[in-house]
Amino acid sequence: MATTNYTVTGMTCGHCVNAVAEEVSALEGVTDVNVQLEGGTMVVESAERLPLATITEAVSEAGDYTVAEA
Repeated sequence: MATTNYTVTGMTCGHCVNAVAEEVSALEGVTDVNVQLEGGTMVVESAERLPLATITEAVSEAGDYTVAEA
């Protein structure tokens, strides 16, 4: 089990949070996603650590947001 912390920038509302969480949750191996608007934090729990490029692609699918490992 891997837990990875990220910072997501560009989110402005609850809809943004839900969109990001939905896209990342759909990734294979992801067991839990917690996205917070305040502070732009995202914690991803997965069976194995996912490549940053995979997370970045999923976050981009949700909207015009950027992500970095925290």
